[in-house]
Amino acid sequence: MSYRSGPLSLASVGLLFAGLLVALEMSLPASAQKREVPPSREVVQYSFAPIVRKASPAVVNVYVRRRVQAFSSPFANDPFFRQFFGERFGRPSERVQSSLGSGVIVSANGTVVTNTHVIRGRGETEIRVALADKREFDARVVMQDDKTDIAILRIEGGDGRFPVIEFEDSDTLEVGDLVLAIGNPFGVGQTVTSGIVSALARSEIGKSDSQVFIQTDAAINPGNSGGALIDLSGRLVGINTMIFSQSGGSQGIGFAIPSNLVRLYVDSAISGRKVERPWLGVRLESVTREIAEALGIDRISGAVVSRVSNRGPGAAAGLEAGDIITRVDGFEVSDPRAVYYRLTTRGVGNVARVDVLRNRQPVTVELPLVAPPQPGKDDVRNLVGQHPFDGARVSNILPGLADELGIDEGDGVAIVSVRPGSLAKRLGFQPGDVIVEIARKPIASLEDLEKLLETRQQTWLVGVRRDGKTLMLQVPG
Repeated sequence: MSYRSGPLSLASVGLLFAGLLVALEMSLPASAQKREVPPSREVVQYSFAPIVRKASPAVVNVYVRRRVQAFSSPFANDPFFRQFFGERFGRPSERVQSSLGSGVIVSANGTVVTNTHVIRGRGETEIRVALADKREFDARVVMQDDKTDIAILRIEGGDGRFPVIEFEDSDTLEVGDLVLAIGNPFGVGQTVTSGIVSALARSEIGKSDSQVFIQTDAAINPGNSGGALIDLSGRLVGINTMIFSQSGGSQGIGFAIPSNLVRLYVDSAISGRKVERPWLGVRLESVTREIAEALGIDRISGAVVSRVSNRGPGAAAGLEAGDIITRVDGFEVSDPRAVYYRLTTRGVGNVARVDVLRNRQPVTVELPLVAPPQPGKDDVRNLVGQHPFDGARVSNILPGLADELGIDEGDGVAIVSVRPGSLAKRLGFQPGDVIVEIARKPIASLEDLEKLLETRQQTWLVGVRRDGKTLMLQVPG
């Protein structure tokens, strides 16, 4: 090795020192690397280009075309217009709706992750995936989950050697870490933006009990949905999914689904099995200021156990009503959604370490994660007929279902889902509603419900329990 003689400038010494620090850090394992303030201007001026070159080939544009039926005129049934324009006036015509988003290739065989809201819609759907190298392929839906907004696609055709982005453990992220967002905002083409992790485990904005989000100030706009959020090693830490905005554009508050939850759904799609949220057999509620004062604790955070089923795994593990769950597997949890997220990503078949406060004293519980009991063939029905629940899927209230829907075990029949456009949907019924009476007669089981729905009613008087309150509804027969 040869060295150039002569005095070194102060800037040269600084650059050499910075280079030695970077080389030393790169030689250490990830767990030993330190996050430090950059020691010089030269380090700050490093480019993201190598990271983008590594990751961007695996970020795709997702184009969706839907064929829907639309009526051509609001006067279709007017005899005056039919007299002049004939019977074809106002008949439904086929219309094509187009939408776009982004996706990430996570396996060489063409498995793509995107958001459910990117591909969801009524009518016949065609999905087209465009790679960064301008190749385009058809794609089909392998799995989609409305609650988590995760959809898994499979590219049709190709050589089975697609570029991929590797997963990173999203639990290694810290607030302040640099991240890059790659996607297709507004359909202008692949775009890269940079920012930092603004917050972790945001759970108050989710729709599902197991949803939490990474918050970032990297610019995310319409069309970025389903795109990649990557760290500075070029690994996937999240799937960009939504923004908070009053104008429709980026205002520096974007949210991504953590890669640990995404990977769970990808593995399930590849193996052909369903993602199951562990059954706890307990009812969890957020710790409010009133609850904190009543229990004598000084932190308004965590999830309080409000009810414990004697038959559930929570009771077997030793959880008690009044316990406040503060950590799961060492991770702090701020509310029930954070608890369910940690348990879901831990996975059925494992054991979670749950830290609780009981009478102000710390207690640790080993909680086995088991699948909920499966309903029998006589426990679930899709209702069709001349009654208010036409289009509803209902079930006896089983322990696992009660956990999933956030309802209490007991008498009644739970609405599991409601078909779009059905009478039940138009009347406002929703998943989690519990049918408790019809025509002043109590409903204890699905058998009771079916018998009463077979009767003729001039006016249906229906009692439904929602959020702890019983609502009475009158519907013409």
